[in-house]
Amino acid sequence: MKKIIMLSLITIFSACSTKSKSEPKASIYDIKVYSLDGNAINLADFKGKKILFVNVASKCGFTGQYEGLQELYNTYQNNLMIIGLPCNQFGSQESGSEEEIKTFCQLNYGVTFLMTEKINVKGEDQHPLYAWLTQKELNGSTTTSVKWNFQKYLIDEDGRFIDYYYSTTSPLSTKITKHLSK
Repeated sequence: MKKIIMLSLITIFSACSTKSKSEPKASIYDIKVYSLDGNAINLADFKGKKILFVNVASKCGFTGQYEGLQELYNTYQNNLMIIGLPCNQFGSQESGSEEEIKTFCQLNYGVTFLMTEKINVKGEDQHPLYAWLTQKELNGSTTTSVKWNFQKYLIDEDGRFIDYYYSTTSPLSTKITKHLSK
């Protein structure tokens, strides 16, 4: 009886440990997200590129990072997609409409990377994309929480979680760019 129990435990342990920590348990490419214009963004279109997701706001102390994000995009757009996700959950710093956000980003920072509809990045109404980005059970890597606007999440070419960066990390930081020149 002890042998059967031990063999069962070994089998269960082996089955659990064969899953790589870097393998997501759900595919980020299956998540639905929409642009500021209301058009569906198919994340699977970016397979083969890294994706940097950034929750953004127009009236934040970090709003100037739009400039660095655009420079990062201009430099690495052949192998990087940046997706800005407006969020009004931190200090009500993104209270504008989708059209106001689009105009603000284009006029003030020349933003050409993708921008989505306003979403919630935390709480009861958390968008499924941010559930994936912040929950180890879904991304297969780590659990995080979004602390403020302009927190960044980097995903590799195959849809696997690479790392996340707090708002204080510049978009042009080597913490991020070291992953892009590979």
